Amino acid sequence: MSTTVEKSIVVVETAIPKEVLIEEAKEEESVLREAPKEVKDVVDQAREESSEIEPKTRVSFPIKPYNGLQLNSLGLRKKQVLTIGVKIYAFGIYMDNKAMKDVVTSKMEKVPEKPTKELYELVINSDVLAMVRLVIVFPALTMSMVRKQFDEGIGGSVKKLNGGKTDEELVSKVMGAAKDSIKLSSGSVIEITRLPGYILQTKVKGELVSSVESELLCRAYFNMYLGDEPFDKVAKEGFGKSLINLF
Repeated sequence: MSTTVEKSIVVVETAIPKEVLIEEAKEEESVLREAPKEVKDVVDQAREESSEIEPKTRVSFPIKPYNGLQLNSLGLRKKQVLTIGVKIYAFGIYMDNKAMKDVVTSKMEKVPEKPTKELYELVINSDVLAMVRLVIVFPALTMSMVRKQFDEGIGGSVKKLNGGKTDEELVSKVMGAAKDSIKLSSGSVIEITRLPGYILQTKVKGELVSSVESELLCRAYFNMYLGDEPFDKVAKEGFGKSLINLF
């Protein structure tokens, strides 16, 4: 057995921190490819459990939370109060990258070198599994405030995509069942997921509050993050670059 392989086995037996394994793998991918399966398994698990930090809030987001989702971009939602931009929540945009790559390949003759409007629209209009994970950073936020802001935001997006027509009944189905008794604090998590079949599922602090089947609602929600007027332009650009990098 070679010296390299012997050292790799020692890594497993002595339980060197997974973070160290990841850094070493990044520096020497060729070594990792030649390493025993036991070492590769440890590194894969570490990568799945690792996270990224949204720089403006220092909020941590898991890179691979579950169900094949992959973190593609991080951003920050601000609300203008008088002349001050108040930080409301940090967010991470997740997607089933393999499925989205297949959609792009089937719909576009040639993948662009840079993100384009057509590329973003493919994501918005598809029913590929995707999620936006929101982590509250504003300490005084209440469930009623979240409901109001959400209804206004997605309501406006629905209007843009629906020929100028509003649909308050449809919009209210998303957060309408969320109880005011749900206490929100800094660090509280809201996950809004687009499931295949155009189902928009909402969880607040792990509690399922709605599951609405509507293509328009799904498109409108992701349009808020990837459309012409995104909440965070840097996050949108980051998502686009991440998608391009799949090719």
